[in-house]
Amino acid sequence: MNFYSLNRKAPQVSFKEAVIAGIAPDKGLYFPESIIPLSSTFFKNIEGLSNQEIAFRAIHQFVKEDLSDQTIKEILSDMLDFDFPVVQIQENISTLELFHGPTMAFKDVGARFMANCLGHFSKGKNEEVTVLVATSGDTGGAVANGFLGVKGVNVVILYPSGKVSEIQEKQLTTLGRNITAMEVDGTFDDCQNMVKTAFIDQEITSKKKLTSANSINVARWLPQLFYFLFAYKQAKSKGKEIVFSIPSGNFGNVCAGIVAQRLGMPVKHFIAATNINDTVPNFMISGEYIPKPSSATISNAMDVGDPSNFVRIRQLYDNNFKKLSQNLSSYSFSDDETRSAMQHIYHTSSYVSDPHGAVGYLGLKKFLEKHPNTYGIFLETAHPVKFLDVVQDTLEISLEIPKQIKKVIEKQKISHKISSYEELKSYLLNS
Repeated sequence: MNFYSLNRKAPQVSFKEAVIAGIAPDKGLYFPESIIPLSSTFFKNIEGLSNQEIAFRAIHQFVKEDLSDQTIKEILSDMLDFDFPVVQIQENISTLELFHGPTMAFKDVGARFMANCLGHFSKGKNEEVTVLVATSGDTGGAVANGFLGVKGVNVVILYPSGKVSEIQEKQLTTLGRNITAMEVDGTFDDCQNMVKTAFIDQEITSKKKLTSANSINVARWLPQLFYFLFAYKQAKSKGKEIVFSIPSGNFGNVCAGIVAQRLGMPVKHFIAATNINDTVPNFMISGEYIPKPSSATISNAMDVGDPSNFVRIRQLYDNNFKKLSQNLSSYSFSDDETRSAMQHIYHTSSYVSDPHGAVGYLGLKKFLEKHPNTYGIFLETAHPVKFLDVVQDTLEISLEIPKQIKKVIEKQKISHKISSYEELKSYLLNS
């Protein structure tokens, strides 16, 4: 299968070429030329399949020309070594926990898949690849952990100073080796713009092979469809139409969920729940896409004013607003509403949600007001301990620190502080 640029001004490429390039020469995101549905038998018998078997069937058509079946199975076995439980919160409402991996965030799966792919593609080659990535929180730690020690790959992570939690910062600034953290005086959008500028800067690309590990990269983005299939496997027996509510920042996760639906997964609707960074909720009302500068919130991983993956979502519906609106709803919520939701979930269900999960819960509750006979699953994308101060202050409880976090919390932070693109460029050219 080939992948084409959504700007349609660049040649089609293989999966391998798309992964290594990250973004197309015309600045477009890569997208698969087709999505072939899986058999109805697959979904009928999904309860009898392991997560590895489900993932293999789902990803095979996209990667089979560049990865042997054995290599795919080895990669999936390595990266899917933790659980993805669906936990009931209230009647007809459950949460899909995606935080049981090494950095306790949903991005562990995509980051590990991409790291394994790049490691495989770079075997026996002398040329090094620099992974350049912007993070609003959890991407940095997941990428750092996934790529740590991968031969032939250096990682440079840009994050906004003072706008990620202390634990998130420690996870991306304490590993050393082939991981470099750049602390940017600005917002996530500033970080993302620097990354995009570097990719088209010929002075850099003539000397360095760059790729990205944000969800703009197909190897980071596509594996996220696994979550929805794993959840469907567990929720199928409920016998009701299923809706997913996804806390959304760069919109890669909800986009991957829609791809899972295109593969044939029976699901009624998707809800993209955001914080006050409401570019997409506004679009779903007006039909006009107007990006704006991001604003800081307690759900910082969603502080994105111009979500990169929304262009992929629009492509899935042929840029037809009516078709998109029939399958996707989007709502935004304030920090006060988020805190109230965290408290409500805790006091009614004894469940501790992180701020992002609480936003997903709010989106689901809003949808269920008019669709009460559906079974709703909201995604809990990070362990609440990663937002320790917010959770403890909001719920007035103490959280036990998991072993994954204890490993990094006492380590010394090492970062390069920058405030301009020229400083990033200088580092890339001289490192």
